[in-house]
Amino acid sequence: MLELRHLQILRAIAREGSLAGAARVLRHSQPTVTHHLATLESHFGAPLFLRGPKGATLTEAGEALLPHAEAVLARVRLAEQEVGAMVRRGAETLRVGTFPTAGASLLPPAVRRLHQRGVQVTLREGELPSLLAALRSRELDLALVFSQQGEPLDLDEEFIVHPLLEDPMLVVLPADHEQAGRERVPLTALRDEGWIMGTSDWDPCDRLLSWACAREGFEPAHVMRTDDYGVLQGFVAAGIGVALVPRLGLGRARDDIEVRPVDGPVLARQIGVAMLRTSVAGSAGRLLSELRTEAGRIRAQYEAT
Repeated sequence: MLELRHLQILRAIAREGSLAGAARVLRHSQPTVTHHLATLESHFGAPLFLRGPKGATLTEAGEALLPHAEAVLARVRLAEQEVGAMVRRGAETLRVGTFPTAGASLLPPAVRRLHQRGVQVTLREGELPSLLAALRSRELDLALVFSQQGEPLDLDEEFIVHPLLEDPMLVVLPADHEQAGRERVPLTALRDEGWIMGTSDWDPCDRLLSWACAREGFEPAHVMRTDDYGVLQGFVAAGIGVALVPRLGLGRARDDIEVRPVDGPVLARQIGVAMLRTSVAGSAGRLLSELRTEAGRIRAQYEAT
């Protein structure tokens, strides 16, 4: 039967270049290393190393097996880290990250229901780059994230993103704007407007706006920068500029602004839950289920208005 120690010995011989070197780093006797290597070679029915006076080198079969062995050992190490951390902090504690608009709407009802089941949730709010970094460093168990077409998230294959909600981007106008009476507003009608945009150059909503405007042959001119949607609405109402805002970020819109969909290609961001593929069970899976329920409720609200 194939055992983890067989793979550890394969990796150690490949790294050290000899059975004696592998025995030294693994703190085994050389006969023990020889025995386990023989067992591994018998299992695969092929020699895995060529042995000579200068050491041991991988055969073609050994070269094929090594990356698989390293992947298995890395996954086992990750499992030990995850479970060990869970035990240290308590199995029913979940570390969750969120960006601001999801933290205000999607997440609170879901967390409340988990608290009622005895699951403790610690929350970290942040912008998308910091959430992705915290996932990669295992500081978070899962995070609410968003992406747009053509801009995949910077996560490796160990992670999976479960889709929750398509959040449309809407144009925000002063109530007395000449385009406010239209059901849908073409971006070309706003070519000469000043735009209120986000504070950072990487802001995905701004990049989407720039992409959509470029398709229409112009570049949006920014007149103000803010990440606070309440402040944004106030300055739109005052006639300082117009804006493109995700629907989830609007909350309850002011009476002195108008919100309209864009006439043209659908502009939207995809909201989802990013987590390790191995974390879909337990409290993480329960939170995912609750978030799907909340996303369904929000979709129903979108369709009703």
